[in-house]
Amino acid sequence: MKIALLGYGKMGKVIERIALERGHEIVLRKDKNISFESLSLADVAIDFSIPSSAVENISTCFHLGIPVISGTTGWLNRYQEMVDLCKAKNGSFIYGSNFSLGVNVFFELNAYLAQMMANLKQYSVSMEEIHHIQKLDAPSGTAITLAEDIIKHSNYNNWTLETPISNEIHIEAKRIETVPGTHSVFYDSEVDQIEIKHTAHSREGFAFGAVIAAEWLVDKKGVFTMKDVLGLDQK
Repeated sequence: MKIALLGYGKMGKVIERIALERGHEIVLRKDKNISFESLSLADVAIDFSIPSSAVENISTCFHLGIPVISGTTGWLNRYQEMVDLCKAKNGSFIYGSNFSLGVNVFFELNAYLAQMMANLKQYSVSMEEIHHIQKLDAPSGTAITLAEDIIKHSNYNNWTLETPISNEIHIEAKRIETVPGTHSVFYDSEVDQIEIKHTAHSREGFAFGAVIAAEWLVDKKGVFTMKDVLGLDQK
């Protein structure tokens, strides 16, 4: 499989190593000063760029008929626009706020716990996410996904980084040197606390999941999620 890496920072380099180990070829390493010239050679593109580049990267791929895996966060105000373009071009697209296989299981656990807790009004929910200081967006896309899944199954209607008002989930976003990503969800009552937590030990899990998603997507058409890749909807 020929892969274009759109974004060649720390994540891009880890993805490159894992892709090469799995027998794939890198045909483009796109950084801010590199053109899209070799993109047409790719079977699939993996986008881990920056929020300001994501839409251009993704839309360029769709116009060239190249499937896209995007793990860039912070641009989702234009997500539906990219979904519509993908469908118009009969393209292939997976966006994930986190491609770690463990995190995607954690998403399912979080949603299931939210359903169980929905009628236990004595508990209030809050969240914490911790990442390295180079991370540009806060809260993380992973934290937003977790919060949105809780909102779907509860009376909460929003999340906030500020002091929460009625029906808001407070997310505390911390930036600490070298932390790849830690996400915790807390349910607190006067008598106890329930906590679920995912701790990433390195970027390896994110990169491996992105390559697995690319291998899965390359011969398909449509808009998918990691649930499709992992078969998590097949209960």
